[in-house]
Amino acid sequence: MAKYILLTNWTEQGIKNVKESPKRLDAAKALIKKLGGDFRKFYMTTGAHDMILIVDLPNDEAAAKLALTLGMGGNVRTTTLKAFSEDSYRGIIASVT
Repeated sequence: MAKYILLTNWTEQGIKNVKESPKRLDAAKALIKKLGGDFRKFYMTTGAHDMILIVDLPNDEAAAKLALTLGMGGNVRTTTLKAFSEDSYRGIIASVT
């Protein structure tokens, strides 16, 4: 499985209904499982992003479905990053000619 980092920000609607955010996180966890993935970490953050989710998903299509489904709710906007482990990083760098 591939690892993805979702940088997430509340929309105006999402912040107005912030008290519902824990329920939305639970729904996101269920969606990740439905997409064949594993939820790894969640952080509420300060700065440029409100929340960060770290998930394992089977492929880029599942990651796109997750981001689109979360966005459709109107409460968050996401930026999705595909993450490479240190071992993968070292292999990629070693293969550069």
